Amino acid sequence: MMPPRIFVAIDRSRKEDAAAEIVGLGTEGFAVKLGLEFFVAQGPQGVVDVAGGRPLFLDLKLHDIPNTVAGGVRSASRCKPHFLTIHASGGAAMMHAAASAAKEAGETRPKLLGITVLTSLDESDLAAVGQRGPMSDQAERLAVLARESGLDGVVCSPHEIARLRKACGPDFKLVVPGIRPEWAEAGDQKRIMTPAEAVSLGADHLVIGRPITQAKTPKDALARILAEIAA
Repeated sequence: MMPPRIFVAIDRSRKEDAAAEIVGLGTEGFAVKLGLEFFVAQGPQGVVDVAGGRPLFLDLKLHDIPNTVAGGVRSASRCKPHFLTIHASGGAAMMHAAASAAKEAGETRPKLLGITVLTSLDESDLAAVGQRGPMSDQAERLAVLARESGLDGVVCSPHEIARLRKACGPDFKLVVPGIRPEWAEAGDQKRIMTPAEAVSLGADHLVIGRPITQAKTPKDALARILAEIAA
């Protein structure tokens, strides 16, 4: 079953805070993304408890030698996430090992997403860490490598959606953060786009955090975004 289009990023470390934030969103129209901060604080059982059976995006961004990442994928698979992230820049051998480990979970295996270029980075940041730009070229290189290495999709900036869809085909999942409605602040995201624009370009799923969770009424903010996409 396909999860909802929107994964709401729950950026909390305490179970009580995360659970309350999810309850405030209502019961429909969203799935849950939990990240490294929560996983380190609460562990796999905390993830399972807070997700409460909802479709889960477990955003751990694993990056290590192939054997270690494979072990991490096996452990994380026990949480039964729909999506699990690893860094595509870890290389083909690491991604192959992760994909093989994910298959061991059988029908409940997580779909693996490769992280291309973080949406908090811009061209100068890429150059500073020695990666070859332009930004869109690096994102495409990593996305194609992820597809060839057995991953199910990538996490990418909204500005790479059209290019990666063309390069990787219609069945390759594109999960897109850096989403900001026109009425929300950009925050620390440098490469942003509205929800409706991202969907129109071919994004499969959107990851949205603060525009929803920090709104005066999160449930209403979520409904507003869903309406904008539908329109």
